Parts: sequence; C-alpha cells; structure tokens
Amino acid sequence: MTTVAKTETELTQVSSTRVSGRAWLQDALPKLVLAPSFAITIVFVYGFILWTVYLSFTNSKTFPSYTLTGPRAYQRLWRWTFESDPPSSWYTSITNMGIFGFLYIGICLALGLFLAILLDQKIRGEGVLRPIYLYPMALSFIVTGVAWKWFLDPGLGLEQTLHQWGWTSFHFDWIKNKDFVIYTVVIAGVWQASGFVMAMFLAGLRGIDGEIMKAAQIDGASSFQLYRRIIIPMLRPVFLSAFIVLAHLAIKSYDLVVALTSGGPGGSAWLPSNFMYEYTFKRNEMAVGSASAVIMLMTLTAIIVPYLYSELRERPR
Repeated sequence: MTTVAKTETELTQVSSTRVSGRAWLQDALPKLVLAPSFAITIVFVYGFILWTVYLSFTNSKTFPSYTLTGPRAYQRLWRWTFESDPPSSWYTSITNMGIFGFLYIGICLALGLFLAILLDQKIRGEGVLRPIYLYPMALSFIVTGVAWKWFLDPGLGLEQTLHQWGWTSFHFDWIKNKDFVIYTVVIAGVWQASGFVMAMFLAGLRGIDGEIMKAAQIDGASSFQLYRRIIIPMLRPVFLSAFIVLAHLAIKSYDLVVALTSGGPGGSAWLPSNFMYEYTFKRNEMAVGSASAVIMLMTLTAIIVPYLYSELRERPR
C-alpha cells in the first residue's frame, strides 16, 4: 500500500509539473513571439532617435562626428528662422508648415464634418458615395502628388483644357508661382485626407443615441440647433482624434511636396521634412539636418502627449 501511495504521489507531482509547465509556456509564448519585434523597435526606432538627438549636438557634416560641440546647429537654425534671406530655407519651411498645417487641418475637419452630416441624412446612393470619398486615402502621397501635378500644370492640365474650350482668359499657375505653390500642396492634401476624416465623423454620428436627438426635436430644437448644441459637441473625441492624425500627416508630408512641386521654385514649397532631407543628404550638413528632425519630433510630441494624457488618465467616477 505504501508503494502504491508513493507511486500515486509521484504521478500527481509529475502531472502538476506538466500543468504548471504548460501554463508557463502559454503565458510566456506571446512574450517570446513579440520579443524580436520589441527589440527591433527599441534599436531601430528609439535607438536611432537618441542617435539623431546626439548628432544634433555635434558638428557632423558628410559623416557623423561624435565630438560634442553644444547647440550650435540649433543656433544656426533659429538664426535662420529670423533671417528670411539665404543661405537657408528653414524660415520658408516653418512658414509653409504654419500655412499648410492650419489650412490642411482646418479644411479637412470642416469638409469631413460636412460630408459626414450629408451622408448621415440617409440619402440615396450612400453606399456608392462612401467609397468614392474614401478612395483618395487608399492612394499614396506619391500618386496623389503626381496626379495633381499633371492636373495643375498650366501647359497640361486644367488651364490648358479651359483654353481649348475657349476660356483663354483663365489662368491658374499656382504650381509655378513661389508665392502660391504651398496652396497647391494644401489642395492635394485636403483632397486625399478629407474622405478619411468624413469616415471618422460618420462613425461618430452613427454612434450617437437617437433618443437624444428625438428628445431635442420634441422640445422644438431646429436641425441647426440640434447639430450646433448637441451633436457636434458630442463629437469632441472624434475632433481630437482627427486632429492628431491630420497633424501627424502634415508634419511628415515629405513625399507629397516632392511629387507635386519638386520642392517648388527655389525651395518655396519646402516643409521641415524637406529641409531635413536636403541638408542631411544633399548639402552635407548632418548636424543641422538632425537638429531640424529633433524639432519636428518635439512638435509631434507636443501634440501627441497631451492627447495620450487625456485618453489614458483615470476617468473620474
């Protein structure tokens, strides 16, 4: 009997060990699978961010220099900020960023909300209109830029077509005008992103409780008052999310500018991303290019961190 009891005890221990080992494996397997991706992200994203920050405090030219020289690259950038003359286009870049960011985000939000409200009226053909509005977002910035470059070219697109139709007094040469070329980037960017913003707002509208709107209508609220005082304020989270996405796209809009304007006449359509690439890889000013990249990162951080804080903080009960 003693031998049988010992055998049963050993079998129980072995079974328990197998169960605990299996539970440990099930718990550890997701971590083991994600570990390589996590390590690669740490090294090739955050590691190179720290490396870029370090280079911005050196005197790196064509090749990296690891001797710290202080914030000289930043001083050059900020000196160029208040000097609109050559040798730098940093002043032009940040000015264009202000114009492009303000118009791009503002128009996309307004147009996206308008289209969402329009589709929310249960109009006929909604199933056809939705993909039409969303289709531009499926295209890359390169494709969008090339298409709009052809369309806005005075000798090839809209102006030439209207001249052939007899409207010879029509002129639209913004894409070749250094004072207006940045607005062509706004046009192309709005065309691509407004449908995506529309989809976000439409999802928000469809998530609002219909009983709230019925109660407001019973109380005598007009459609304008209903949207202005009830529906649009309830879309605040959607506004915030759309703003974050659009701001992120605006700050890193490099390929759209290159494909649409090739930088514009004399770099007049440059954004900070174009400045960073030009000075890092073409003008052999790696420290200056790194400093501009760090400033872009700080700008994105200033936008995203408050959003994350508002989303992740504990909600009051």
